[in-house]
Amino acid sequence: MHSTACLDWRERIVQRRSLIPAPIFADQAQAALNVFKSLRIVDAPGKPTFGEACEPFVFDFVAAIFGAYDVDSARRLIREFFLLISKKNSKSTIAAGIMITALIRNWRHSAELLILAPTIEVANNSFQPAKDMVAEDAELRNLLRVQEHTRTITHRITNAVLKVVAADSDVVSGKKAAFVLVDELWLFGMRAGADAMLREATGGLVSRPEGFVIYLTTQSVDPPAGVFKAKLEYFRAVRDGKIIDPRSLAVIYEFPETMIKAQAYLRSENFYITNPNLGRSVDLEWLSDELGKVLRAPAGRVAFLAKHLNVEAGMSSRSDNWAGAEFWKKRADPRITLADIIARSEGIVVGLDGGGLDDLYGMNVLGRETEAVEVAAAAAPEEIQEPVNGKKHIKRWLSWARAWGHKIIFERRPGIVSKLLDFETGGDLVMLDDGAMEGGWPADIAQIIDIIVQIRDAGLLICVAVDPAGLGELIDALAVVGITQENRETGRNYVIGAPQGFAMMNALKTAERKLANGTLQHADQPVMDWCVGNLRIEATATAIRATKQNAGDAKIDPAMALFNAVTVMATNPEAPRSVYEDHGLLFV
Repeated sequence: MHSTACLDWRERIVQRRSLIPAPIFADQAQAALNVFKSLRIVDAPGKPTFGEACEPFVFDFVAAIFGAYDVDSARRLIREFFLLISKKNSKSTIAAGIMITALIRNWRHSAELLILAPTIEVANNSFQPAKDMVAEDAELRNLLRVQEHTRTITHRITNAVLKVVAADSDVVSGKKAAFVLVDELWLFGMRAGADAMLREATGGLVSRPEGFVIYLTTQSVDPPAGVFKAKLEYFRAVRDGKIIDPRSLAVIYEFPETMIKAQAYLRSENFYITNPNLGRSVDLEWLSDELGKVLRAPAGRVAFLAKHLNVEAGMSSRSDNWAGAEFWKKRADPRITLADIIARSEGIVVGLDGGGLDDLYGMNVLGRETEAVEVAAAAAPEEIQEPVNGKKHIKRWLSWARAWGHKIIFERRPGIVSKLLDFETGGDLVMLDDGAMEGGWPADIAQIIDIIVQIRDAGLLICVAVDPAGLGELIDALAVVGITQENRETGRNYVIGAPQGFAMMNALKTAERKLANGTLQHADQPVMDWCVGNLRIEATATAIRATKQNAGDAKIDPAMALFNAVTVMATNPEAPRSVYEDHGLLFV
C-alpha cells in the first residue's frame, strides 16, 4: 500500500525538495501532464503554457492527482487532496488548469465537474483563466464549448460539464459531481453550515470512484475555524503520519515550528518556503517591500503574514497583544477540569464578565492549589514565600472557563458563527435561545449560579468577582444562594466588584507573570485561546488596559472574567477551608 505521509517535510521544505510523493501510475500521470502543460496562461507575459511557466511543484501536484487513477479498477486510489499555499502562487490559475485537464481526461458521459468558490469574485478568478485556456487553443475550441453567462464549459463529445459556482446551499444541493475543486477553503471556515454544504457538493463521489476532491487555500487572517480548521488539522495529521489515510494527500507549505518560534519568516531569504512559485508569479522584491511596510504599520501585519507567508494567525502575532498571550498555549493542561480544580484547590475565586445579548457571558473559575510547588526564586512573583535553599514555594493557580451566548449573535455576527459552533461542540460555550429562562432566572444566570453553588457547597468559595457594569439579575440571584457583599467580612461567599479599565493593570501584569513562570495553568479550551488572542492592550505613559481588537466580532468576556478573578486572588486571600476548620467544620 502506498503512503501519503511526509514525515521529513520540515527538512524537505527548507531544502527545496518536493513534498509530494511520486505518482502511483506513471503513465496516467504523464498523459495528464501532456494536457496540462500545453494549456496557456493568458494573463502572464507572453501567454506561456503551464509547461513553460511553472515550477516543478505544480507538475508534481498534477502528477500525484492524475497518477493516482487505476485504469484496471476504474478507481482513483488517492481521492482527496489538500494544497495550502501562499497568496499569488497562481493557485486559482492552477485550479483552472487541473479542472480543464480533468474535463478532457474524463471518460464518463454527462459527468459533472465542479469548481466551488466561496464568492462570485473567487469563482471568476478560476473561470476566467479556464475560459481563456480554451480560447487560446484551436483544438480546445473545437472540443469544448464555453458559456460565460453560466460559467460552464462543456465537452462536446462526452457532454461532461465543468461548472464554476459561488457557494450557496441551493447551488450545491443535489450535485453529482465526480470531480470537485474547492477554492479558498479558509473562507468556507467562516461560514456556519459550510461542512454540510461541502458534504452535499462532494456526495457524488460515492458512486463515482474515479473522482477526486481538491481543497485549495491560503491561510486564514483569523485563527482557523470551522471546516477549514477541521480539514487543516486532519491533513496535517495525515502528513505527519499521525493518521494513516492513503486516500488523502496533504501538500502544505508552512514554516517548521522552530522557524516560527525564531520568527525566521521575517527574513526575505526564507520567503521561498511558503512561496514555491517565487520568481515566477511571486516577486521577492515586492514581498520584502510590503513586509517592511506592515512592520512599520502593524495593523496589517497579521493579514500579510497569513496570506503571503502562511503564518497561522495566533495569539502572539500582533504587536499590541497582551503579553501573557505568548505563554498562554504553553500553560494549557488537558487534565484540568472544573472537578479537578475543586479537588485540588484550597480556595476558589469565580470571575464573571457579562454583556448584552450581542455578547458572551464569561465565567472563570480560578483555584489556588492546596499543595505548594517549588519555582526558581528569580522567576517567582514577589508576593510568594521567602526562598528556601534558593527556591521559592508557591501554590499554583488553576483556571477553567465557560461562556454563554444567545442565538441572536448568529444573526448579528455571522463572521464568528463557525467559531461559536466549534466552541459549543467542544462544550466550552453554551448557546441559549433568546430570552431562555430556567428556574425563574435567565438561563445563563441560572447555570452560572449552579456552578457557583457547587463550589460553595465544597467549602471552597472565596468570592465572586464581577464587572460592576451590567450586573442585571446576577446580584439578586447570588443573594438567594447566600452570596452577598456583606459576607466580605467573613472572608468567604461574598461578591465584589472588580476594578475595570486602567485599574485592572495589576491583574493583567500578575496573570502574565504567572503564565510566564508556569504558576498559572489552565484547561485546554479553544474558547479561551480565541478570547486571549482577541485581547488588545492600550497603553498610556503610566498604565495599560485591556480591550478588544474591534468593536464587534472579537469577543473577550471569558478572558476578562479571568482578570476579575485574578484581581482578588492576587491579594492572597485566606483559604475558606481554614475558616471552616477554625469553627470546627470541614466540608469535603
